[in-house]
Amino acid sequence: MKLRKVTAASATVFALALTATACGGGDGDNESSGGGKDKITIGIKFDQPGLGQKTPQGYAGFDVDVATYVAKKLGYEENQIEWKESKSADRETMLQRGDVDFIAATYSITPERQEKVDFAGPYLLAHQDVLLRADDDKIKSPEDLNNAKLCSVTGSTSAQNIKEKLAPKAQLQPYPTYSACLPGLQNGAVDALTTDDSILAGYAAQDQFKGKFKLGGFKLTNENYGIGVKKGSDLKDKINKALEEMVADGSWDTAVKENFGPANYKNEPAPKIGDIKS
Repeated sequence: MKLRKVTAASATVFALALTATACGGGDGDNESSGGGKDKITIGIKFDQPGLGQKTPQGYAGFDVDVATYVAKKLGYEENQIEWKESKSADRETMLQRGDVDFIAATYSITPERQEKVDFAGPYLLAHQDVLLRADDDKIKSPEDLNNAKLCSVTGSTSAQNIKEKLAPKAQLQPYPTYSACLPGLQNGAVDALTTDDSILAGYAAQDQFKGKFKLGGFKLTNENYGIGVKKGSDLKDKINKALEEMVADGSWDTAVKENFGPANYKNEPAPKIGDIKS
């Protein structure tokens, strides 16, 4: 898993660049189209291991690696990136206000969101799935969740969807966060945890949980992760080109293996730009 951080030396270079610009070195082009600003502001999750996580050493995860690659193709080095936390409920507003240039934060492309913002990508096809204990041989299909204790996270509809559509006898156990579910899953207080398989793989890949959990592989939904930009932004086409290059040169595969590999995540192939699975 790669870590992205700004070192003291990088900070010095950045400060000198700002000084030069203030003294007349800039070209006056501050449009968010790459290469015309001293920094780029990118929204990510800060609390999702394997995808977007703020750590004492920097920022890590698949979304971070994708965003860093895209930023470089837009003309920005790592020390020119300002990372900003983008919680799910705030993403459209952050883009509309111009708080960030783009967002890569497990941001599923949906018709409702496309009315408010534009999306580049998709760059990952995820699915709703369940996380189980590695030695669990009883839950082999969604229907086997009947009478099982299923972790239900406040604000998430994933567990409720399973109860309503697939396993009506599932016993929902409320927890405040996905992270809080993991010890319960490990010690048997709950039998399964459900959300996007990429998110589950990220949690399972943490050092303290390696080898203790497995994914069910149920593929209950399609989640097309895209990079959000402000409506009408010319960044969309440039980001799409960068994503195509990331796949072509092998960097996408490398990022998947480094961030999800420890959980034996069986990822889908890199999606083609504009191919949104319903």
